[in-house]
Amino acid sequence: MTTLLLSLLLSLSLSLSLPLSAAPAAVRPLPPPLSVARWWDPPPTPYAAGHRGVDLAAPVGAELRAVAAGRVHHVGPVAGRGVLSLALPNGLRTTYEPVRPLVAEGEEVAAGQVVAVLTEGSHCPEPCLHWGLLSGEAYLNPLTLLARPTPRLLPAPGTDPGTALIPLPAAGGA
Repeated sequence: MTTLLLSLLLSLSLSLSLPLSAAPAAVRPLPPPLSVARWWDPPPTPYAAGHRGVDLAAPVGAELRAVAAGRVHHVGPVAGRGVLSLALPNGLRTTYEPVRPLVAEGEEVAAGQVVAVLTEGSHCPEPCLHWGLLSGEAYLNPLTLLARPTPRLLPAPGTDPGTALIPLPAAGGA
Protein backbone atom coordinates (compact mmCIF):
# COMPACT_ATOMS: atom_id res chain seq x y z
CA MET A 1 0.00 0.00 0.00
CA THR A 2 2.84 2.40 0.88
CA THR A 3 4.55 1.70 -2.46
CA LEU A 4 1.33 2.39 -4.33
CA LEU A 5 0.78 5.66 -2.45
CA LEU A 6 4.36 6.82 -3.03
CA SER A 7 4.10 5.92 -6.73
CA LEU A 8 0.88 7.90 -7.02
CA LEU A 9 2.38 10.91 -5.24
CA LEU A 10 5.48 10.80 -7.43
CA SER A 11 3.33 10.61 -10.57
CA LEU A 12 1.24 13.58 -9.47
CA SER A 13 4.35 15.51 -8.52
CA LEU A 14 5.94 14.87 -11.90
CA SER A 15 2.79 15.87 -13.76
CA LEU A 16 2.87 19.24 -11.99
CA SER A 17 6.59 19.77 -12.49
CA LEU A 18 8.18 22.73 -14.18
CA PRO A 19 9.31 22.51 -17.79
CA LEU A 20 12.94 21.36 -17.82
CA SER A 21 14.05 24.62 -19.45
CA ALA A 22 12.55 26.64 -16.57
CA ALA A 23 13.99 24.64 -13.69
CA PRO A 24 17.53 25.32 -12.48
CA ALA A 25 19.70 22.37 -11.61
CA ALA A 26 19.09 21.99 -7.88
CA VAL A 27 20.82 20.42 -4.92
CA ARG A 28 19.03 19.16 -1.83
CA PRO A 29 18.38 21.75 0.89
CA LEU A 30 19.28 19.09 3.50
CA PRO A 31 21.64 16.11 3.35
CA PRO A 32 20.12 12.83 2.13
CA PRO A 33 17.96 11.06 2.75
CA LEU A 34 15.17 13.61 2.62
CA SER A 35 12.27 12.66 4.88
CA VAL A 36 9.00 14.36 3.96
CA ALA A 37 6.96 15.07 7.09
CA ARG A 38 4.17 16.75 5.11
CA TRP A 39 3.65 16.89 1.35
CA TRP A 40 2.81 19.87 -0.83
CA ASP A 41 -0.97 20.36 -0.91
CA PRO A 42 -1.86 23.42 -2.98
CA PRO A 43 -5.03 25.28 -2.08
CA PRO A 44 -7.87 25.40 -4.62
CA THR A 45 -7.88 29.22 -4.51
CA PRO A 46 -5.22 31.77 -3.48
CA TYR A 47 -6.77 32.38 -0.04
CA ALA A 48 -7.97 28.86 0.79
CA ALA A 49 -6.35 26.48 3.24
CA GLY A 50 -3.58 24.27 1.93
CA HIS A 51 0.10 23.54 2.35
CA ARG A 52 2.16 25.78 0.10
CA GLY A 53 5.42 23.87 0.42
CA VAL A 54 6.83 20.65 1.84
CA ASP A 55 7.99 19.94 5.38
CA LEU A 56 11.26 18.05 5.58
CA ALA A 57 12.11 16.40 8.90
CA ALA A 58 15.45 17.61 10.26
CA PRO A 59 17.00 18.32 13.64
CA VAL A 60 17.29 21.83 15.04
CA GLY A 61 20.73 23.09 14.05
CA ALA A 62 20.76 21.33 10.66
CA GLU A 63 22.63 23.28 8.00
CA LEU A 64 20.43 24.33 5.08
CA ARG A 65 21.83 24.74 1.59
CA ALA A 66 20.88 26.93 -1.35
CA VAL A 67 19.20 24.62 -3.84
CA ALA A 68 20.54 26.68 -6.75
CA ALA A 69 22.68 29.73 -7.38
CA GLY A 70 20.80 32.96 -6.84
CA ARG A 71 20.42 36.10 -4.75
CA VAL A 72 19.07 36.48 -1.23
CA HIS A 73 15.65 38.07 -1.70
CA HIS A 74 14.47 38.31 1.95
CA VAL A 75 15.92 37.69 5.39
CA GLY A 76 13.85 38.27 8.50
CA PRO A 77 10.89 37.25 10.60
CA VAL A 78 7.52 36.42 9.09
CA ALA A 79 4.71 35.55 11.52
CA GLY A 80 7.27 35.19 14.31
CA ARG A 81 9.52 32.72 12.43
CA GLY A 82 12.88 33.36 10.81
CA VAL A 83 12.52 33.17 7.02
CA LEU A 84 15.05 33.13 4.21
CA SER A 85 13.98 33.59 0.59
CA LEU A 86 16.28 33.13 -2.40
CA ALA A 87 15.59 34.50 -5.89
CA LEU A 88 16.60 31.81 -8.39
CA PRO A 89 17.05 32.04 -12.16
CA ASN A 90 13.98 32.34 -14.41
CA GLY A 91 11.91 34.19 -11.80
CA LEU A 92 11.68 31.34 -9.29
CA ARG A 93 11.93 31.99 -5.55
CA THR A 94 12.50 29.42 -2.82
CA THR A 95 11.83 29.91 0.90
CA TYR A 96 13.12 28.24 4.06
CA GLU A 97 11.62 28.47 7.56
CA PRO A 98 12.11 28.49 10.55
CA VAL A 99 15.75 29.47 10.18
CA ARG A 100 18.61 31.56 11.43
CA PRO A 101 19.99 33.00 8.17
CA LEU A 102 23.76 33.03 7.62
CA VAL A 103 23.56 35.36 4.60
CA ALA A 104 22.43 38.95 4.07
CA GLU A 105 19.71 40.36 1.84
CA GLY A 106 21.04 41.05 -1.66
CA GLU A 107 23.97 38.63 -1.28
CA GLU A 108 24.75 36.26 -4.18
CA VAL A 109 24.82 32.59 -3.18
CA ALA A 110 26.15 29.48 -4.90
CA ALA A 111 24.26 26.21 -5.32
CA GLY A 112 24.98 24.04 -2.29
CA GLN A 113 26.20 26.94 -0.14
CA VAL A 114 25.13 26.74 3.51
CA VAL A 115 22.73 29.68 3.86
CA ALA A 116 20.90 29.06 7.14
CA VAL A 117 20.53 26.87 10.22
CA LEU A 118 17.22 25.26 11.18
CA THR A 119 15.74 26.66 14.39
CA GLU A 120 12.84 25.73 16.66
CA GLY A 121 9.36 27.02 15.98
CA SER A 122 8.18 24.96 13.05
CA HIS A 123 4.53 24.08 12.58
CA CYS A 124 5.40 20.35 12.63
CA PRO A 125 5.07 18.16 15.73
CA GLU A 126 8.82 17.43 15.43
CA PRO A 127 11.47 19.84 14.09
CA CYS A 128 11.21 20.33 10.34
CA LEU A 129 12.13 22.65 7.51
CA HIS A 130 9.21 24.20 5.64
CA TRP A 131 10.55 24.56 2.09
CA GLY A 132 8.56 26.53 -0.47
CA LEU A 133 8.82 27.47 -4.14
CA LEU A 134 7.13 30.32 -6.01
CA SER A 135 6.95 31.45 -9.60
CA GLY A 136 5.67 35.02 -9.38
CA GLU A 137 2.72 34.67 -6.99
CA ALA A 138 2.03 30.99 -7.81
CA TYR A 139 3.15 28.37 -5.32
CA LEU A 140 4.77 25.28 -6.81
CA ASN A 141 5.94 21.94 -5.44
CA PRO A 142 9.60 22.50 -4.43
CA LEU A 143 10.35 18.78 -4.82
CA THR A 144 10.10 19.30 -8.59
CA LEU A 145 13.42 21.17 -8.42
CA LEU A 146 15.26 18.02 -7.40
CA ALA A 147 16.55 15.35 -9.75
CA ARG A 148 14.04 12.58 -10.29
CA PRO A 149 14.97 9.34 -8.58
CA THR A 150 16.33 6.50 -10.69
CA PRO A 151 14.06 3.46 -10.54
CA ARG A 152 15.83 0.30 -9.41
CA LEU A 153 14.64 -3.25 -9.72
CA LEU A 154 15.24 -5.42 -6.69
CA PRO A 155 15.45 -9.20 -6.68
CA ALA A 156 12.45 -11.13 -5.43
CA PRO A 157 12.65 -11.91 -1.70
CA GLY A 158 14.52 -15.14 -1.02
CA THR A 159 16.33 -15.21 -4.38
CA ASP A 160 20.04 -14.87 -5.05
CA PRO A 161 20.60 -11.53 -6.86
CA GLY A 162 23.37 -13.18 -8.92
CA THR A 163 21.08 -15.78 -10.53
CA ALA A 164 19.25 -15.37 -13.80
CA LEU A 165 15.56 -14.60 -13.57
CA ILE A 166 14.76 -16.71 -16.66
CA PRO A 167 16.03 -20.31 -16.62
CA LEU A 168 18.45 -21.02 -19.45
CA PRO A 169 18.30 -24.29 -21.37
CA ALA A 170 20.81 -26.94 -20.34
CA ALA A 171 23.92 -27.44 -22.46
CA GLY A 172 23.09 -29.61 -25.45
CA GLY A 173 19.75 -27.81 -25.90
CA ALA A 174 16.29 -29.10 -25.31
